[in-house]
Amino acid sequence: MGRTSRKRSRLARRMVAASAAVLMGGGGLIAVNVYANAEEGTDQQPPPQSAGQQVSTISCPDVGNQLPEVPDAARGEVDRQLADLDGQITEAYGRFERTQDKESLLGPLEEKRRDTLDGIADTLDQAGARPEGLDSMAPCTLRADDQGQGEDQGQGQEQEQEQGEEQEQGQGEDQARSGNGPEAGDFVEIRSVRPNVNRPRNGRNASRGTFTTKCGRNENGKFNPDNVIVAPGVSNGAHHMHDYVGNQATDAFSSDDDLANGRTSCRNQGDRSTYYWPVLRLQNGQDEDDAQADGGGKDQNVGEIQTPASVSLKFAGNPVSKVVAMPRFLRIITGDAKAFTNGDANANASWSCTGFENRQLKDKYPICPEGSKVVRTFNFQSCWDGQNTDSANHRTHVAFADPRSGACPRGFRAIPQLVQRIVYDVPPGPGFAVDSFPEQLHKPVTDHGDFINVFDERLMRRVAKCVNSGQRCA
Repeated sequence: MGRTSRKRSRLARRMVAASAAVLMGGGGLIAVNVYANAEEGTDQQPPPQSAGQQVSTISCPDVGNQLPEVPDAARGEVDRQLADLDGQITEAYGRFERTQDKESLLGPLEEKRRDTLDGIADTLDQAGARPEGLDSMAPCTLRADDQGQGEDQGQGQEQEQEQGEEQEQGQGEDQARSGNGPEAGDFVEIRSVRPNVNRPRNGRNASRGTFTTKCGRNENGKFNPDNVIVAPGVSNGAHHMHDYVGNQATDAFSSDDDLANGRTSCRNQGDRSTYYWPVLRLQNGQDEDDAQADGGGKDQNVGEIQTPASVSLKFAGNPVSKVVAMPRFLRIITGDAKAFTNGDANANASWSCTGFENRQLKDKYPICPEGSKVVRTFNFQSCWDGQNTDSANHRTHVAFADPRSGACPRGFRAIPQLVQRIVYDVPPGPGFAVDSFPEQLHKPVTDHGDFINVFDERLMRRVAKCVNSGQRCA
């Protein structure tokens, strides 16, 4: 797959349109276009969606989050069955989009889910841990998206007029292929956001150092729609495309041995860790090479994939205690790829702009002023249970420190905290989005990051020592 990058000189001469095909509550398919004028800057807000439009998507219970305990002998089969549930939702969303028929959507989906949930229960029963109540998670609903609904119908009509003018210029057909979200209300001018970053003060025993590993910015274009943490052994387990830096052997079928022996893009060859996150695409009507591929156009992710302008991978300390070295092959997921339908309890990615990073957004994309770049930040969990490198729901073996005190929960140990900062040089305005599961509508709250620690154990001890001694190391 080829890499693409934005050319400001070309885009600055015209209106950049991000066209999002979304589903109306009445079952109709509409295209919502949001515009940003790269020449005029970003003083104006994106035009809101027309009043009265009720956008819907499929919302199903997240079964994986309800399985904190799965015996090791059953883990692989259960992971594959959970991936089947995701595939069923994606297929149903595709049918909904094609037929616009709600009546024949939820019943067949529930039937398929019920069969798979019975399979999960049987798998766990054979391992001696049959769960109760899984069957109740088979039904799904259609969820209305009330965010970004316009109050000024006149603005919506003006938007439709602008759309018509754009189509007269021969661009409408390309824009109509730009996916199923986001919408205008998912963007906010960063200068309208108040500073909101508060960090715990360092105490006497704080670990104040940092260790930075330099692994590039995926200049070599390593992408795939797999997720070896959540859906090992399942091709297209993510249903969206990931950027990878670090370990170059990472895909759905990578074992720990594969990762340990894989090449790395990191400057320090002792770091063979894998770092990955959903790609960001410029929704300008230009198709990427994966327009007809899994994880790309087949999963409603279209547009030019943007290579980051920079990627920073830093390990930081704890404000109240020293840290211990991470165990090798520790897996951490931060954020929730299904936060739009799950709710924001596990949402964690932050969005901002260079020069404004004391203002962080979790449920909006930023509109940055001319000359400012878009920033995605992932602050990973920094407390470990001291025993496990993973857990059934991929969450309970790690935890966040208390946001006020910085202390880890009882029974957890502080580890070096991975902080990922990813910067993009994209045109000002609401013309971009991260990849997502189709039913998540490319909402910013669904952004997430994944990490597998494959540091050489000696180097990881050096990381912990550096952080604990207050040094700045690389």
